[in-house]
Amino acid sequence: MYIIKLNAIDSTNTYLKDLSTTTLPKDYTVVVAELQTNGRGQMGAQWNAEEGKNLTASVFKRLPLFNVGEQFYISMAVSLAIIKALRSFKIPQLRIKWPNDILSANTKLCGILIENVIKSNNLQGSIIGFGLNVNQKIFNNLPQASSMSLLTGVIYNKDEVLFEVLKQLEFYFKLLESKAYLDIKLEYENLLFRKKKPSTFRTSKNDSFSGIIQGVTENGQLQVWTEDDIIKTFDLKEIKLLY
Repeated sequence: MYIIKLNAIDSTNTYLKDLSTTTLPKDYTVVVAELQTNGRGQMGAQWNAEEGKNLTASVFKRLPLFNVGEQFYISMAVSLAIIKALRSFKIPQLRIKWPNDILSANTKLCGILIENVIKSNNLQGSIIGFGLNVNQKIFNNLPQASSMSLLTGVIYNKDEVLFEVLKQLEFYFKLLESKAYLDIKLEYENLLFRKKKPSTFRTSKNDSFSGIIQGVTENGQLQVWTEDDIIKTFDLKEIKLLY
């Protein structure tokens, strides 16, 4: 494992992407920044974190034998790794808000951004970026955000948290490499936020509808049992869960 620690950078994912354009980084190359000036989340969202209080990191994982069509299993494995790491620090009521936000009860602790390196239709590796709220106490204009410290009252050593996340990432990537896809998908679906509960969704056209989350497809679409008694599948850009 090769860890690069930086005081400030625009984005740890961008740093690894730039590295991978010339030659693939070593397996489990990790970039950690005290401050990200342009942290990115899903669909271009900004990730804002107070300097020095949180864990903003990206990991490069080589995946030379992984099928491009099974990319969502990477997202599932990463979500499960972070949940398992957080459990070791006694964080309560952990859930995964589709596709890969990590919640405690209904507050967000961690965002994940996975960018796969694909050349000639072959998956070379995966850049796994995550922003985990560790010791931050104040989240202005973010009523659904929380941190490990806010939830437990403990001030955490960020290096210890990082070590645990990396340990669990290694565990779940070994599961992936052993093709334990069914086990990974089942564990992921069992942790889905609001699974089997009536929920409200908003479409990309700003329409709202009610439905019940059933699970996900192998390529990551959300399966929702809708009011007209049909299970429909949705991509990330198509709907948003309101909560």
